[in-house]
Amino acid sequence: MNLDHILNKEELSKEEIVFLLSPGNEEKDEKLFKRADEVRLKYCGNDVHLRGIIELSNFCEQNCIYCGLREENKELTRYRMKPEEIIETAHTIRKLGIFTIVLQSGEDHYFDTDMIAYVIYQIKQKVDVAITLSLGERGLDEYRAWRISGADRYLLKHETANSKLYSIYHNQQRFEDRLEHLKFLKSVGYQIGSGNMIGLPLQTLEDIADDILLCKELELDMAAFGPFIPSPYTPYQNKQAGSVDLTLRTMAIARIVLKRVHIPATTALATLDEDGRIKGLNAGANIVMPDLTPSPYREQYQIYPDRKCIDENPLNCKGCLQLQIESIGRKISESRGDSLKMKDKIEL
Repeated sequence: MNLDHILNKEELSKEEIVFLLSPGNEEKDEKLFKRADEVRLKYCGNDVHLRGIIELSNFCEQNCIYCGLREENKELTRYRMKPEEIIETAHTIRKLGIFTIVLQSGEDHYFDTDMIAYVIYQIKQKVDVAITLSLGERGLDEYRAWRISGADRYLLKHETANSKLYSIYHNQQRFEDRLEHLKFLKSVGYQIGSGNMIGLPLQTLEDIADDILLCKELELDMAAFGPFIPSPYTPYQNKQAGSVDLTLRTMAIARIVLKRVHIPATTALATLDEDGRIKGLNAGANIVMPDLTPSPYREQYQIYPDRKCIDENPLNCKGCLQLQIESIGRKISESRGDSLKMKDKIEL
């Protein structure tokens, strides 16, 4: 296949995506990343949007076999933040000059419909921010209630578009249900995010190509691609971590294929590679999602081990990120960073 021809096509086939994903040489990757960066500049500009994450609970009712929060992990010290703590942390994040709050947790129904609605409403009353929910699969009525309460976005990663692998990784959930939830979220007005995990056991390059194409089919507003990191006390604890290089190639191809979509340089990428965030931003990403959960909770959210910046003061995150971002000629956005597909949408 002709690399230069493929990189300048408007639409890519699955075979062409697999070719770009395949290990090549340094020149091939350099051309891929350069093209992704050009597409990023055209559709996203030079702004990097920060999304401040609050991990409100590490309880989870699921048993996904790769995840450190899985219900059967009895070695994990569990916690739940109080609603007032969540609301106050959101206020602090906004004062740092961050315009999106991400409320994230395991699937924990202790935080029921009314409690989450209360937290959303109270945050919106105090500060002008976008709110992203990342609470796993919940009831359709819950999604609707939280949207009415003021939630703007929902992040629900599909992890793999291979339904057989999905049933292995998520032994209590169905791939078809995950897709239906994403479609319902979009139908009731959420900006939606999804994405996959790179390097899961049994995954092939063809699977990753299908993941990228699924993201296109779903017309996502944000697409996240992060490397698998094995976690203690899980069935996959001794498996090999995902490849940083393959993750970067996936992100770059996703930028070329998806174009007008937000793509984060993930914390998992930065955990495996000290320069992971910068490499991600240079390969098509335009989002960084710092963990701003207060201590002692952030140390206990062990979705995977040794997370980047876990021992640092979260209040220092923005200054550190700003230096990194400005070092490559980019700047931190001063807007909410709503969907690139909704330029004419009235902000809520």
